[in-house]
Amino acid sequence: MGVTSLPYVGPGERVPRFPSTARCEYPRPGQSAEVTDEGSDHKTRVTVLVALAANLVIAVAKAIGGLAAGSPALLSEAAHSVADSLNEVFLLAALRRSRRPADRRHPFGYGKERFFWSLLAAVGIFVMGGCFSFFQGFEALTSETEEKLSGYVAGLIVLGVALLAEGGSLLRALYQVRQQGGAGSGLRDPALRTVVAEDGTAVLGVTLAIVGMALHMVTGQAVWEASASLAIGALLVYVAFRLGRDARDQLIGEAADPEASGRICALLRAQPEIDSVEALFTMKTGLDTALVAARVDLVPGLDSERVEEVAVRIKRSIARTVPEADQIFLDVTDRPAGEAAESPAATGERGGA
Repeated sequence: MGVTSLPYVGPGERVPRFPSTARCEYPRPGQSAEVTDEGSDHKTRVTVLVALAANLVIAVAKAIGGLAAGSPALLSEAAHSVADSLNEVFLLAALRRSRRPADRRHPFGYGKERFFWSLLAAVGIFVMGGCFSFFQGFEALTSETEEKLSGYVAGLIVLGVALLAEGGSLLRALYQVRQQGGAGSGLRDPALRTVVAEDGTAVLGVTLAIVGMALHMVTGQAVWEASASLAIGALLVYVAFRLGRDARDQLIGEAADPEASGRICALLRAQPEIDSVEALFTMKTGLDTALVAARVDLVPGLDSERVEEVAVRIKRSIARTVPEADQIFLDVTDRPAGEAAESPAATGERGGA
């Protein structure tokens, strides 16, 4: 827990006004925060390794089958599996690097490494998977090639095996999500969320490739397989966009969960020494860590020694109530309530440094 002092705000000091979004809301009954520990990290690592092993084997099989059959849909799926394999390497790096302890250069720790590597994984899905699939689809529409029926039969067998392997990996990931509290809590981990998205997309992509190749064999029209390749590309681009958007929000400073902020606000308002809570800011600094900065107005008549005691007690209470709040900053003013809106934010120039 970060140890901070409680400086009083002197007359005449002004910084930008608090936004209206700084208002506090009480949590709904029965809600509690979930904190990821080393055990869940180990489970996520196993899930990622299972997905990596499946994708490496499948990528080689798809590439061989696609080259033998000259199938654009199968080659698109091979590129998809290669992209997924590279992304799982990124996720393994995220799991290891994000647990490094804080140091002088990074005093808030390395928790956001998890979000950075997840963003790279999203870029990999877009470039290596989506763009290559579009290329294969357009090439199939414009080129005239002869396909061998035997090659397509082998390709369908490869895709059938891939469907079983990808489905098994997806079931493993979904099982871990369920073990960690379901879709709401289990998918907070960007590494696990990426694996679920990749495996789910892989299952759907393989299904599209099978349908496209089968229709191509039955009708003799390459447009079916080209359409399947284009559909796989569109699917991958969409998944990459969603994953990238989530990682971006977390990298630029996403607020803590509303229920955690509500519990902190309720705790602050319950303190007899606090007259009002003017603002509360939170920011995720990692998967299970958060920074908390509160702007409070104390009741009149407290001396500096009493203020220090109150500060220590409040910070310890917040740490017990919301375990992920590992950095806590309080900023106090003795101004009248009418002037509190123009006081400095806890994360500003005078904020509990």
